[in-house]
Amino acid sequence: MLESPVATPSIRLLAADIDGTLLNSQFLISPIDLAALRRAQAEGVEIILVTGRRHAFALPIAQQLGFDLWLITSNGAITRRLSGETFHRDLLPAKTCLTLCEAMREFRGNTVLTFDKDLKGAIVLEHMRELNGSIQRWLEKNLEYIDFVIPIENSLTTDPVQAMMCGAIERMHEALAKLAASDFTKDITVLRTEYPKRDLSIVDILNQGCSKGHALERWANYRGIAREQVMAIGDNYNDIEMLAFAGQPFIMGNASEELRGRGWAVTASNDEHGVAAAIEQVLGARIEA
Repeated sequence: MLESPVATPSIRLLAADIDGTLLNSQFLISPIDLAALRRAQAEGVEIILVTGRRHAFALPIAQQLGFDLWLITSNGAITRRLSGETFHRDLLPAKTCLTLCEAMREFRGNTVLTFDKDLKGAIVLEHMRELNGSIQRWLEKNLEYIDFVIPIENSLTTDPVQAMMCGAIERMHEALAKLAASDFTKDITVLRTEYPKRDLSIVDILNQGCSKGHALERWANYRGIAREQVMAIGDNYNDIEMLAFAGQPFIMGNASEELRGRGWAVTASNDEHGVAAAIEQVLGARIEA
């Protein structure tokens, strides 16, 4: 059940996060959530997935929906169609990333760089020793794309999509504090994603002004869709800008207490078909798988 009612004018664009939102705790899309998205799409609502995942890593999820759609990936850095057509890229300048790597040397064992290509070298790190415990499943699934470069700066022959630091929440809070105290914060956007049950924090460093919210606003403007007609569903701190932009934002029931207290409509958790519950609230009528 939803904890707070919302006005229900027609929506034209539905933006859904993937991890912790569309995917349940078993990393699957429930049949009920899938049916809800298909129903919304059949009723003329454009669906766009908005995720921190790389485009290639988000594709298997998007393909399950069974219809053509666009994806905003890497927390807003890439907007690309399921078929591969690119609308926008917002890359992190290599010069800025070099400065970042030097300033954050004590965290380089937690550091991953990603590049906009679908082959080995799309993901670069120095070693896995400090990453295996926190993102082992992700490393295993992306092994064919990983290249090991020492020092990691040698990979910066072109602009990366982003830098990413992963580790235990306490360790990443130390990284966030150091980033906040740096003299190049004006050149970057820092986003965090936290999963307390897994003691995992992901700190994404992107180009200045790059976020899910900025990318969604850019797409809505291109489509001629007013923000009042945009619905967004998310669960984590990297969704804040997206939810703040949307005229009809929904926060998942599995989100942190802090996020659920921001005044957005609270839907059910990702293990209780929260995406479907939010869509039902807006479109009406109960959805069955």
